Amino acid sequence: MEILTKIGGWADKLTQIGISLVALGVVLEVLFSGAGIPFWPEISVVDNIMGILGSLNAEGLLGLVGAFVLYHILKKQS
Repeated sequence: MEILTKIGGWADKLTQIGISLVALGVVLEVLFSGAGIPFWPEISVVDNIMGILGSLNAEGLLGLVGAFVLYHILKKQS
């Protein structure tokens, strides 16, 4: 059981790092108007988030349930 606890801890830390990187990407895109950010790859975090939200909207109730489940998973980790 100790190995499962360690793996769960690693997964929690990786999730927190991922959420922090997404938040950093959003802030940088807002500050630099999405272009010419030094040291940041040529990706648009805001466009990717909008695409995900658009696909959830297109799925209707299933997308809403998926967003609800994801929200509660991330809320539980905090």
